[in-house]
Amino acid sequence: MGLRLDSTRVKISAQLDQTTRSELGQYMTPDVIARFMASLFTSDTTAKASLLDAGAGIGTLSAAFLDRWLSKSLAFEELAVTAYELDSTLAEELSRTLASYSERSKHLTLEVKQTDFIEDGLDQLQFRGGPSYTHAILNPPYGKIRTRSRERKLLQCAGIETVNLYSGFVALALALLRPGGQLVAITPRSFCNGPYFRPFREFVLQRAALTRLHLFDSRKSAFRDDSVLQENIIFVLRKDAPQGEVAVSHSTDETMRDYACETYPFARIVQPWDTALFIHVPGSLELHPLLTSKTIATSLADLRIQVSTGPVVHYRAAKFLCQSLGEGCFPLLYPMHFESERIRWPQPHGKKPNAIRMTRETRKHAFPSGHYVLVRRFSSKEEKRRIVAAVASPAMVPGRELSFENHLNVFHHNRQGLAEPLAYGLMTYLNSSPVDELFRSFSGHTQVNVADLQRLPYPNASELEKLGKWAMTRLPLSQDAIDRKVNTII
Repeated sequence: MGLRLDSTRVKISAQLDQTTRSELGQYMTPDVIARFMASLFTSDTTAKASLLDAGAGIGTLSAAFLDRWLSKSLAFEELAVTAYELDSTLAEELSRTLASYSERSKHLTLEVKQTDFIEDGLDQLQFRGGPSYTHAILNPPYGKIRTRSRERKLLQCAGIETVNLYSGFVALALALLRPGGQLVAITPRSFCNGPYFRPFREFVLQRAALTRLHLFDSRKSAFRDDSVLQENIIFVLRKDAPQGEVAVSHSTDETMRDYACETYPFARIVQPWDTALFIHVPGSLELHPLLTSKTIATSLADLRIQVSTGPVVHYRAAKFLCQSLGEGCFPLLYPMHFESERIRWPQPHGKKPNAIRMTRETRKHAFPSGHYVLVRRFSSKEEKRRIVAAVASPAMVPGRELSFENHLNVFHHNRQGLAEPLAYGLMTYLNSSPVDELFRSFSGHTQVNVADLQRLPYPNASELEKLGKWAMTRLPLSQDAIDRKVNTII
């Protein structure tokens, strides 16, 4: 069955409407991942089990679960499978997949629902008896939910506030589980951090115990046939269960050749003091040194430093942008101006402008000349460092004012520059490998958000200034030199 389904998956994927598929984020599960996900269910003694597969595609996940049940490694006597798939092409193939199991057990009931899972699930919660499933297995669609969309309003009726279909499907599936029910899902890792997914994290962690996490360490592995570049994570939830330790496993790709698993206390996954409920995915048994160091225990608020996204949005300010610094203009910095730990401005032959005209509309975006630490907002998991920081100084960017494009994060003090040693110390610390390792443990997407930078622990001002004075006499800095120096502070 697995080989046939994988062949069908590749064939059907090529036939789907690519615009609709991209909007919804339809990526069908490879058989090897489906079987791994099915293996994560624990064998309960439930006499009658009911499986929910929401966004079932061609039925690969349901088939993996059914194969495990028929092999007697899941110990319930009867099984009812309900699989949702709205796409008519996929629903037809899903019916064919499940039909192949219909005569293999007289204790098996199968149902394909070619209807909207969100609408039907809400109807079940409100009018048809509420939670009814013992198990759920999901590879939900990954599309965004617009603020005023029908999906957003329906989910809100179920007490679910979220910004993406995948988190909406998971939350609704969890609501439809009976107490003690198990949910296994593969989704993007983006829900683990950031402010937009905080209501989703609260919803899930208030209603279920997180028992398992599996991370694919290559961004390109889980759905390689579909060219998906998001970092994917598999997780297991048990509804209304007490939270205990969490098993965390890693593999480079879906072959599981380098599979490794460790068990961690829940406080290592979601830190008790963290009201934002960031979900960390540790890569080693020990706590990260930045989380245990007594000298790295200061927040940006303690330092009286703010970090903001650059205020100039390129397309909105297009009519004010200038290739060079002429009369009535002030410098504008983009990621292209990064050069090691410093800023190289202007870039006369760059693809972006170097300045912006001073007008009544743009004046609000100006910062007074000073020392600012800049961090690129976008990076890839495969880059040497996810956080890339540089200092913009008056010597590098002359003039009374300057500003920053929206693809940069800016460290400042009340929209003023930082003391020079403090700026260089902050820049050096952010460019260190320990910071990179900690950041990767909770951030799985390409963005480096303001909220992420605010969550990091920092050395105190005195240590940062000492680090900055050291760095200023040794520029440019090698990665090895940065790491050795920062490790002495840790």
